[in-house]
Amino acid sequence: MADNKKLVEEITPMGEDFARWYTDIIKKAQLCDYSGVRGCMVIQPYGYAIWENIQKGLDARFKETGVENVYMPMFIPESLLQREKDHVEGFAPEVAWVTHGGNEKLPERLCVRPTSETLFCEHYSNVVRSYRDLPKLYNQWCSVVRWEKTTRPFLRSMEFLWQEGHTAHATEEEAKERTIQMLNVYADFCESELAIPVIKGRKTDKEKFAGANETYTIESLMHDGKALQSGTSHNFGDGFARAFGIQYLNKENELEYVHQTSWGMSTRIIGAIIMVHGDDAGLKLPPRIAPTQAIIIPIAQHKEGVLDAASALRERLSKGFRVKLDDSDKSPGWKFSEYEMRGVPVRIEIGPKDIEKNQAVLVSRVDRSKTFVSLDNIEEELSALLDKIQKQMYDAALENRETKTNSATNYEEFKQIIDEKGGFVKAMWCGDEACENKIKEDTGATSRCMPFKQEHIADTCVCCGKPADKMVYWGKAY
Repeated sequence: MADNKKLVEEITPMGEDFARWYTDIIKKAQLCDYSGVRGCMVIQPYGYAIWENIQKGLDARFKETGVENVYMPMFIPESLLQREKDHVEGFAPEVAWVTHGGNEKLPERLCVRPTSETLFCEHYSNVVRSYRDLPKLYNQWCSVVRWEKTTRPFLRSMEFLWQEGHTAHATEEEAKERTIQMLNVYADFCESELAIPVIKGRKTDKEKFAGANETYTIESLMHDGKALQSGTSHNFGDGFARAFGIQYLNKENELEYVHQTSWGMSTRIIGAIIMVHGDDAGLKLPPRIAPTQAIIIPIAQHKEGVLDAASALRERLSKGFRVKLDDSDKSPGWKFSEYEMRGVPVRIEIGPKDIEKNQAVLVSRVDRSKTFVSLDNIEEELSALLDKIQKQMYDAALENRETKTNSATNYEEFKQIIDEKGGFVKAMWCGDEACENKIKEDTGATSRCMPFKQEHIADTCVCCGKPADKMVYWGKAY
């Protein structure tokens, strides 16, 4: 038990230092490690297994909507990047440049992709000729590089993994429909698979993606009351198409510009899983994306028949669940603490007495409840428990968000909530960017989104007092 206690004590309590708690969990659970390159991380097997499950789930959903996977180069010629003025200005501070090939200076600098709009646009300009070529529904899984000044594992790193969807459509209406469709895909995935409740809405012009007409977002709230932009979907209209000459012949044999969208989710979402669900004992992983849904711990494994029974149980459960057996020589107490810290949803204990009674013990990571179940129907019992845990995690995250969401009708109230409570603040906004800037300067809070489900909090802007008809979620963010 002393070793067991030591393992947990190595994680800083979140109430003491949330940032340190976050870093401790990543380190102890072996999700990633620091590399020799500033701001770049080594994603370790357990962390990558979580990403693989996220990737698998999202990829299937994308393909259900007709999306195909492609791959674009990682280098972008400077002249190509310069073709869309707003886009290049938005990314200029974050761009990494390649200036030499071997010992020779390149005739033109190459950008290491921070995002791939320009590459997709160049490709579409070469392959789209007729309305029959549309729509183009492409996505790529890759890494991107953004030269961040301040970095934190998963949340903000100079290189990170993501997917970026890029579609081209014949009409404005089709592009708008696709933009919202993909936002809804993200929202449903976060809520049903990751157990993370989200707010769906549109970004203000100040916060929208560089070069987009409109940016839509899903926003989630962490344990510490800070917001995290968890996925975005952008409607480009025909702006990029005009810059890159992407035209097609319509059914009347007339040239028209295509309308485009882009949408993405990254390994940042792993940071959200940690900060939404974790506790002082470590990770809590939603069963639907946990690399290991259940860990089998043999009790008194030195006794005859115990390891055989545990192995047979693993083989049996592996047909329907992601399950592992720990038959190492570590003490059961150490194993309990280790897998709790790693967020495995269910622990299955089986020992000599359990074998005699034809039973096993299921222990929930969420509430640590123990259930004695017959081996005859353990599959049904485990499935029901995993579903229960998934719902419990979502409900707890939703309760945390609702508890930390408040409304403000005047600026003093707004500042007090941000300063003393944190979380989301719902307040009216006049639409003037000057108010956004003042709020950020005074409080550190930014506009997170204008939610689709609007509420009338007051008649006037929370900042300037002018008439307002837009309700905005505000908050400090990662």
